[in-house]
Amino acid sequence: MSLSSILSAEAIEKAVKDCEAPNSFCHKKFFQLCGLSSKTPKEVRDVFQIIDEDNSGYIEESELKFFLQRFVPGARTLSEAETKKFISAADDNSDGRIGADETFFGAISPFV
Repeated sequence: MSLSSILSAEAIEKAVKDCEAPNSFCHKKFFQLCGLSSKTPKEVRDVFQIIDEDNSGYIEESELKFFLQRFVPGARTLSEAETKKFISAADDNSDGRIGADETFFGAISPFV
């Protein structure tokens, strides 16, 4: 499964282009622009699994750093500050990673 089977290629491009400048990434705006905010819980879970490259059931800081590249190969990496802010927005139990049972990036409905 690929992200473009869940989200439109045009919306993905628009979202990535919006945060091209260093330190301009805002997860809520990104999810809104790419259309993920309006997807079903199953579709959100599918995106979570795509981003969870090592299939650990968690999205760690190392995976978030390359978050934009999962959407568009060649996109910039997130800065350390952006990555930490991103994790803190959704890491409900403060373990330094985002689990499928936590609120997906602080912008999407909780997983069941």
